[in-house]
Amino acid sequence: MSTVPMTVNGKKKLEEELKHLKTHERPKVIQAIATARSHGDLSENAEYDAAREQQGFIEGRIKDLEDKIARSQAVDPSQIKSDRIVFGATIEVKDLETDTTKKYQIVGVDESDIKEGKLSIESPIARQLLNKKEGDVVTIRVPKGELEYEVVSIRYE
Repeated sequence: MSTVPMTVNGKKKLEEELKHLKTHERPKVIQAIATARSHGDLSENAEYDAAREQQGFIEGRIKDLEDKIARSQAVDPSQIKSDRIVFGATIEVKDLETDTTKKYQIVGVDESDIKEGKLSIESPIARQLLNKKEGDVVTIRVPKGELEYEVVSIRYE
């Protein structure tokens, strides 16, 4: 059974989602199933079918979250002391082609969100930045070609 790396905040969000599903969504869908059953013939009851489908989705997500939380290895980035890029690092990189800077945090798969600057540890960019130091120039192969980044700063917050 492999561990799932995630930040402390990422684990907290998964736990909150799990709690919401168990305390709000599950009871709501159970009530919807009961209401649909009371309408009679289940063989032609679209409400019943939709509620059962929703229940399957919710139960699957609960099982998935419970598994990930059980296997999680929560990392507090503020406790890391390194001059290299590792999981949890907040980095600033300069695109050498466009001369623009971007800020990213290397996080777990389930907490990645490029709009928030959170890169999955399994993304091509993150994998190629790992173990680099400030000042290093990295050529990153992405689906649209190659990017050349210079590591400007590395912080653990």
